Amino acid sequence: MEYLIIIAILLFAIINYFRSGEKFYKFISDSSNRLYDKYAPYSFKHIRKKIKDMGMDLSPKEYLIQYLIFVGGAFIISYLYFYNIIVSIIYSILVIAIVPYLSYLRCKRIYSEFIFEQIQTYTTNTIMEFQITQSFVKALEGVYSSGVLEDPVKSDVKYMIDLAYQNGDIKESIEYMNSKYDYYMTRNMHQLFLQITKEGSRDSSDVLGNMLLDIDQLVEAVYSDRMDRKTFHGKFILFGVALYFMVILIQLLLTVDTYIQILDNIFVYIALHILLIVNTYFLLKGEKYYNENVGAE
Repeated sequence: MEYLIIIAILLFAIINYFRSGEKFYKFISDSSNRLYDKYAPYSFKHIRKKIKDMGMDLSPKEYLIQYLIFVGGAFIISYLYFYNIIVSIIYSILVIAIVPYLSYLRCKRIYSEFIFEQIQTYTTNTIMEFQITQSFVKALEGVYSSGVLEDPVKSDVKYMIDLAYQNGDIKESIEYMNSKYDYYMTRNMHQLFLQITKEGSRDSSDVLGNMLLDIDQLVEAVYSDRMDRKTFHGKFILFGVALYFMVILIQLLLTVDTYIQILDNIFVYIALHILLIVNTYFLLKGEKYYNENVGAE
């Protein structure tokens, strides 16, 4: 307990020292940015830049709070398991790597949600424009010039228009968009427009109206799933964290002195390390599930 008090005092002193002029916040932010720039793949750098442009990236202060929570939590939990200050420091250092990984998952989730909303806007507005113009390319031009889209979808729509004029046909434009954004609603809409363009249709308003209804139902289902995921995520995290503290229940049943004596058994010692690692892996897998493919169909 004395060690915990000393560590808490040292952390408090260090944080207060660096807080002046937000030097510590800046240090955390700059260090994270250097790691991202050095090791992150190009695709993720693009995603993170977009998240920053949207104003949804975490601030240096929020990153600092995350680091303190994870480092402090790792220290306390590992100390309750092993009552060894060295082991606790090692776990505290190792857990630092988790924060960038969680940031990576969070950025991918936000970007996935953003792209889905853009594709929803693209399909809905293209159908409505087509009902007026009766031309797929003119509909694309109307959507592009309306300002409802943002990059990268906006630039891809412009590329579709250029391809259509270059080839005198919409097939390659549709293939490009389908490969770039593999969504059920884009594939169905493009297939319908391709059929209308090739075979002709005297009155496609009913079919397009039904497609708009299908898109609305699909979007409603996706948002409902997103809310269910969020609810499940909160319960999952609570359950995962509670598993860490099951060791306290064991110590209450055995008494702390007896528990510390058991730690001398090498098999028990190794089993406790495995338990900590497996539980952490379990939580990270849950985070990965929650953050990946959100908004996708």
